[in-house]
Amino acid sequence: MSMLLSETDTVCNPELKAQFDEMQLHFAAQPYLALSQRIRLLKSLKRELLTLEAELVAASSKDFGFRTAFDTVLGDILPTVKTISYTIAHLPKWAKNSPRKAGLSLAPSKVAVSYQPKGVVGIISPWNYPIQLSIVPVITAIAAGNRVLLKVSEFTPHTNQVLKKLFTGELSEHCAVIEGEALLSQQFSCLPFAHLFFTGSTAIGRHVMAAASKNLTPVTLELGGKSPVIITAQADIDKAAKAILFSKMTNAGQVCVAPDYVLVPENLQHQLVRSLCSLYKKHYKLGVDGKNLTSVINSHHFQRLTDLLADAQQQGAQIIKPLDENQSDEHKHRLGLHIVTDVNDNMKLMQEELFGPILAIVSYQALPQAIAYINQRPQPLALYIMGQDKQINEGIQQQTQSGTFAINDTLIQVTADDVPFGGLGASGMGNYHGIEGFLAFSHARNTLKTGGFNPKLGLLLAQNKILIKILKWLYLRP
Repeated sequence: MSMLLSETDTVCNPELKAQFDEMQLHFAAQPYLALSQRIRLLKSLKRELLTLEAELVAASSKDFGFRTAFDTVLGDILPTVKTISYTIAHLPKWAKNSPRKAGLSLAPSKVAVSYQPKGVVGIISPWNYPIQLSIVPVITAIAAGNRVLLKVSEFTPHTNQVLKKLFTGELSEHCAVIEGEALLSQQFSCLPFAHLFFTGSTAIGRHVMAAASKNLTPVTLELGGKSPVIITAQADIDKAAKAILFSKMTNAGQVCVAPDYVLVPENLQHQLVRSLCSLYKKHYKLGVDGKNLTSVINSHHFQRLTDLLADAQQQGAQIIKPLDENQSDEHKHRLGLHIVTDVNDNMKLMQEELFGPILAIVSYQALPQAIAYINQRPQPLALYIMGQDKQINEGIQQQTQSGTFAINDTLIQVTADDVPFGGLGASGMGNYHGIEGFLAFSHARNTLKTGGFNPKLGLLLAQNKILIKILKWLYLRP
């Protein structure tokens, strides 16, 4: 989505409007799905996912030009299936009414919070993890009892066709998969959803939120930004390099929580670069000719990455390639690791989210410098610390803000089932995963129950002075 909608653009095409209306009818016919039915739907979805595993791996590889089975199975299918299993196991507990204290003033009434579905929700998914980032929000929305329209990325047409196979039969009444390019995405955001969930860039997230605001549609925005790594003086450099390389080469660095830059003590920079290069040569010795390296999604994004490197080099940055050859293949849009040193804030790669196998190195002399560098910029989606000093690590955690936070590891914090995932500020709004996801797609309804007769009603209607004195004595004392 490249621009805000004009008044004429807000008119949906008839097919999209018809799909929305159909889901509205399904919801109106059954506005509260029994938990047993939700669980049955989730089990059916899990079976279909497992059945279609090989097709999803093949389709995803076609969409990327080449994508390793590791990236699709470990990064897409496994976390999706795990989420279904976890949700099924915990949904009965999540959906139970939550008793609350009514207090003496409301006695003998009882109060509770009940969780009801919001209605028809919209989900806009990205291309980088086209299975997980499409289906996991759908899982959560269905678990909360909603109907779903899922807008998938136009960059992954082969994967989209397999995803459509998931939602047939009974599941088709609960989720419909929508395909289309930028204009359809714009029109999709303008539908009067009960909730709109978007995963993508910060720039497009702003437009999604603006479009949703016209209908007062609440939004969850899972965005990105420039996620840093702080290497402290106490870090094991070789272990830190392993964690960083894993995160930069998984899915060719096309991960919203992949590190964009590393803050490293000046005296450890050379050691870090040497360790990264050594590890890359060991694990990716064939470079872009290897079968363990996923391609950049398409030629447009490949060109974007090479332009970022060219801009940095023109401004004095040093580009370090671990291999002398096989570092780039324009025809197949494949790119090996590129380490960039001597960077400055005027370089585009220090201003934009990289989303590729490029890693900027920023040296610092004292830790407060590194903390200030992060705090002077928008809050990142992820912040990583490499170091063994518990007190220093806790100090960094307390002095910074980020969507997620991990010590001596990268990426895997987002796979934990029982914790929320989401950003803040420019990196996102709201959470999903676990119970927080269920709550995001549910309306927490204030529920009061009174027996056949409330003895206070007569006194309240009469504005009884004694009752007022008692209430003032109970609640209006210093």
